Amino acid sequence: MKNKIDLFKVYMAPTAAEEVTKVLNSGYIGQGPKVDLFEKNLKSYFNHDYVSTLNSGTSGLHLALHLLKKPQAELNWLGWEIGDEVLATPMTCTASNWPILANYLKIKWVDIDPTTLNMDLDDLERKITPRTKVIMLVHWGGYPNDLDRLKEIQERALHRFGFKPMIIEDGAHSFGSRYKNKLIGTYGNLTMFSLQAIKHITSIDGGLLLSPNNELYRRSKLLRWYGIDRDGDRKDFRCEADVEEWGFKFHMNDVCATVGIENLKHAGDIIAKHIINAKYYDEELKNVAGLNLLERHKGRESSFWIYSLLVDDRNGFYRWMDECKISVSQVHERNDKHTCVKEYRSALPTLDSTIDKIVSIPVGWWIDEEQRSYITDCIKKGW
Repeated sequence: MKNKIDLFKVYMAPTAAEEVTKVLNSGYIGQGPKVDLFEKNLKSYFNHDYVSTLNSGTSGLHLALHLLKKPQAELNWLGWEIGDEVLATPMTCTASNWPILANYLKIKWVDIDPTTLNMDLDDLERKITPRTKVIMLVHWGGYPNDLDRLKEIQERALHRFGFKPMIIEDGAHSFGSRYKNKLIGTYGNLTMFSLQAIKHITSIDGGLLLSPNNELYRRSKLLRWYGIDRDGDRKDFRCEADVEEWGFKFHMNDVCATVGIENLKHAGDIIAKHIINAKYYDEELKNVAGLNLLERHKGRESSFWIYSLLVDDRNGFYRWMDECKISVSQVHERNDKHTCVKEYRSALPTLDSTIDKIVSIPVGWWIDEEQRSYITDCIKKGW
């Protein structure tokens, strides 16, 4: 292979530059009509009425936690207090978990399921206490968690403690993934998606927050822009009316929204290519010595932002892939190793025994038939 095969690559629609130039020359580059149009298109994509755009996925998680501080009668939710617990996976980007700290909540780590790299739901249920107010889950690589079982866990917690821990889905990996034929983000939980540079769909940088009801959606729109009602009546267009609840500067702008609008038009093709390449790997690599593929359960359709597998002698595998000019990576480091969360460290035996085997290989829209065949041939030769 002449050039190294990339693990990640930025997709940019051929129309994006021209459309962005129009916005740059329009005199209006803040949150405006393009943000409104992008949200309209996203609502159509998800068939969901409560979609808010943001300046990053991390902002989405921070905002989701902040929104849940207040009680929600419609959801039988009593709110949380500073020092309450969030059950979270350490096997993710730090962007998933640092918003927990930013909201003055405590992290309780949950071990992983080595067959999917998602949360171990048995360990999750064991660790729920009266202080557990939120479950922050990640769909690793785009592969959905068992959302039905999570609802059952919520119900059992309700009977034990008198309330349900709220679920926040970190969908940074899973734009276009489906659980039982429904898109991730449409199962009644607060769900974040990332539109960062190397995700399936990028808006240069940005994020989405999908809300389960109108009240959380209404507040998300207010609090992403300081708590100011942009659609309300103002005697002076530069001066806000009364701010009832303070908020953040988390909103998207028209430049990023324009890129998102153009790229969203290609979402179907992009995701389809990821899935096709992943299915090819599933078939070609299923009997390779020293390598274990992750499980695929009926009713869970990953959009395969990354394609992860477990490899014996990972250092040898890394060296061989480098010789073959194939970019590979663990992608995310375990979050619980960092000094800033040392007070929350706990025994996670499955993660301990799995972390040094995790590898992701190139699976994206840029991988053609020749490249994916070359990748599998190199792996089959051994390392």
